[in-house]
Amino acid sequence: MSEPVPHYVNKDPFDPYFIEALTPEQERFYLASQWKMIWWRLKKHRLAVVSGIILIIMYVAILFTEILAPYDLHSRNTDFIYAPPQPIHLFHDGSFEGPFVYGLDYRLNMENLKREYTENPNKLDHLRFFCLGDSYSFWGLVDGSFHLVCPSRNGTMFLFGTDRLGRDMFSRILHGSRISLTVGLIGITFSFLLGISIGGAAGYFGGWVDATVQRVIEVLRSLPELPLWMALSAALPVTWSPVLVYFGITIILGMLDWPGLARAVRSKLLALREEDYCAAARLMGASPKRVIARHLLPNFTSHLIASATLSIPAMILGETALSFLGLGLRPPITSWGVLLVEAQNINAVALYPWLMLPMLPIVIVVLAFNFLGDGLRDAADPYS
Repeated sequence: MSEPVPHYVNKDPFDPYFIEALTPEQERFYLASQWKMIWWRLKKHRLAVVSGIILIIMYVAILFTEILAPYDLHSRNTDFIYAPPQPIHLFHDGSFEGPFVYGLDYRLNMENLKREYTENPNKLDHLRFFCLGDSYSFWGLVDGSFHLVCPSRNGTMFLFGTDRLGRDMFSRILHGSRISLTVGLIGITFSFLLGISIGGAAGYFGGWVDATVQRVIEVLRSLPELPLWMALSAALPVTWSPVLVYFGITIILGMLDWPGLARAVRSKLLALREEDYCAAARLMGASPKRVIARHLLPNFTSHLIASATLSIPAMILGETALSFLGLGLRPPITSWGVLLVEAQNINAVALYPWLMLPMLPIVIVVLAFNFLGDGLRDAADPYS
């Protein structure tokens, strides 16, 4: 008969709630919410953070465009048609003079009929801050004339030059940002409503609903995008007001952007609808609308946000392309695409290259949205 195996007993009192002590840093990490962890990962993506700050500044600026612009949208300086950009200086002849621009002297070159401007070093136009200048109607509601910065009295300040009518390009680019930046936001809102609704129905119900939605998406994705934009934009009545044309363009951009999002939502719901919590919600009597909105969509909200940041620049480029081709927004509405219409004349661009400057904010915004979208996508990925 074998000897009994010795039995060792821990004589310490039993504590059912005993857990290994955590450091404050570990506890902060383990108890963090999903959104907080996404924010922590996003902060490590320095380029995405810088891009987000740039976009926030630009979107806040469109709220105060009339104040930030040194000139009114329609102010004309007929003595300075096609004037070149005036750089800002701080020092003159070795002494500090504060921010100023040199005045311009003008003459017409009779050989090529080009307006030639030269800086006058004896004329210093000091900038004025928090000043009264051109009158405007703030958001079309309140009349005012207060500006953040103004040219000197009887002086000029054309930071980006002027166009064929003597209008300040910098002020017009600021005013155009209000239209170009909001087109993307309104268009993506319309696109998300369609994409989430149609894609959610296809992924949740499946069957003939899914098959029908997929065939419609395949047809829309097979059509060439730019010609379809042009055809639908040309169909807008010419008698419509600028406001109606603006909303018509945003709806067109939203209608043609939803298939990609709908397909992504569908694939996510196909996987999530088989989860236990989804089945439990159905057994408790929850309607399909509640199951989708309350239980399924929140599981990939971060993915939707990343998709939005990558889709907005495509809509901004779409509006710019349509306006540049004369089929989108038209004067008196001012957008970056409308401003680039004057750059269609190669002779004007060769003589006055600053007419291409509206391309600069387009490039900055598109790159910023793409970098921010990449950062959000990486931050929202739990396996990154």
